[in-house]
Amino acid sequence: MANTKKLSKDDRKKAKRSARKKTSVEKPKKPRDYARGSKKRKVKKLVRGQSKR
Repeated sequence: MANTKKLSKDDRKKAKRSARKKTSVEKPKKPRDYARGSKKRKVKKLVRGQSKR
């Protein structure tokens, strides 16, 4: 995406969307070989706290 400073907000949004669509067609992401969120660290219920996350 080139310089979008001169575009209005709606035009910027359209440009962004079209750029996103274009890349998904040209370079599709490979499908995950693991379940979403399965690699997150599990939190023990009793000792929940800021330091555990």
